[in-house]
Amino acid sequence: MVEKKEGNLTEESVIAALSKVQEPELHQDLVSLNMIRDLRVEGSRVSFTVMLTTPACPLKNQIEQETRAAVAAVPGVSEIEVSFDSSVPTDGRQRGNLQLPIRNAIAIGSGKGGVGKSTVAVCIAVVLAQSGARVGLLDADIYGPNIPTMMGVRQLPPLKDGKLVPAEAYGVKLMSIGFLVKAEQPLIWRGPMLHSAIRQFLTDVEWGELDYLVVDLPPGTGDAALSLTQSLPLSGGVIVTLPQQVSLDDALRGLEMFRELNVPLMGVVENMSFLELPDGTRMDIFGTGGGERLAKQADVPFIGAIPIDQTVREGGDQGVPVVISYPDSPVSQALHKVAQDIAAKISVAAVKGSNFVPIDLVG
Repeated sequence: MVEKKEGNLTEESVIAALSKVQEPELHQDLVSLNMIRDLRVEGSRVSFTVMLTTPACPLKNQIEQETRAAVAAVPGVSEIEVSFDSSVPTDGRQRGNLQLPIRNAIAIGSGKGGVGKSTVAVCIAVVLAQSGARVGLLDADIYGPNIPTMMGVRQLPPLKDGKLVPAEAYGVKLMSIGFLVKAEQPLIWRGPMLHSAIRQFLTDVEWGELDYLVVDLPPGTGDAALSLTQSLPLSGGVIVTLPQQVSLDDALRGLEMFRELNVPLMGVVENMSFLELPDGTRMDIFGTGGGERLAKQADVPFIGAIPIDQTVREGGDQGVPVVISYPDSPVSQALHKVAQDIAAKISVAAVKGSNFVPIDLVG
């Protein structure tokens, strides 16, 4: 309960107070960004909703504390109720003639295989879905489609009006070539076939409206990435690497691939950063600090470091992502921060885009 102060409490006085609260990442006030909704003043009680740019907002607690403090300072207030909702802004990119209702598309790439790229893609998608966002996960790794196994799904639902219906697990819509071929069948495809498959995964799948489409790219810098960016302009690309030099060399090539394709670089994620031992010490199995060095060299953000944990491997084998099976573990908390950071970067980029108008309810 806020100590009541004498004064004539009005909506205007509350709005004036809230107009001094800055959105921490956009550096504009909440009122001019149209983030304050449903404001009500009933006697000495004030209630309002803050409309976030992503349900995965990492600074939600800070925003709540600062709005409460601002309103509590208004004379006449004795009770404050703050609610949250979200409206994910679109990146404004014209996605060709596909007319897909996808607000933002994020590619998770790597320079080489074996760095845990698919694990990171899966966990980012699941965390965003857990936050309340509408999320799709496209397995564009045509030659090594692991997403069905990692998400514990073996087949697609029946066709609907001649279109493929994505599978769904943990609130995420999924599509992969792994649903359409036998597990042991090798795909020996040239570029045109691969391009056609990726395009069909966009046009012939009933995705519905999505806030985020997370795309798990194949390792390397080959046809799949080129085909994807030609078919689906991306909101941003993320590179996953290990700390070791061999991985860093290839990851740098992946970063430069995104640059060549005019994909905004969101940053670097360092996977398998260290192993925490029972005595609390850390073993740097693959070296240390490589991801940060790469990010600095490439002049992109370093998003975060994810520790080694056998529960990640167990979850991938069993079809239960670690952010579901062990949500409070250090590795899950690290993955949550990575997903929130990416969501925040997407929102900031969308809001600062030249065609952006103050946040509104779309869709």
